Amino acid sequence: MKNLFLMRHGKSSWELNVSDQDRALLQRGISDAHLVAMEIARQNIKIDKVYTSPANRAFHTCMICVRTIEYPLENCSVDSKLYDFSGDQVFEFIKNLDDTFENVLIFGHNHTFTYLANSLGDKHIDNVPTSGFVHLQFKENTWANISQGSTIQTIFPKQLKA
Repeated sequence: MKNLFLMRHGKSSWELNVSDQDRALLQRGISDAHLVAMEIARQNIKIDKVYTSPANRAFHTCMICVRTIEYPLENCSVDSKLYDFSGDQVFEFIKNLDDTFENVLIFGHNHTFTYLANSLGDKHIDNVPTSGFVHLQFKENTWANISQGSTIQTIFPKQLKA
């Protein structure tokens, strides 16, 4: 059984004159990433491997989360294939994951994560919000064979603030 965890980067700023990859998190993005990460830690969700997009906002969200859940930084990898907005590149990335990993957490972007959550999961999600976390589970034993799985849960900042 394979578990895929998708976490969209926190709310970022459009104010600075920087490239898209260099956009920074806003204070709300930092706070929401902490909030969701604390819930992941509270649930004691097991993670075998973490990957992140190289974009500053995704990488920063990743660092906030892994520190909060006390996940070893040396098990985090940055991969440019995760800087994708259609979902095709990330889906190929997932299908090529090492099968020794059962529980993989990926930090990245929309529309990729909403597309993947809806095409691979069994519950419709209108939009994975910033700092949103989606847990998908697959009965397959190899990443290459995953197709339709189950949406186990979502953790969205708005739910935690209510």
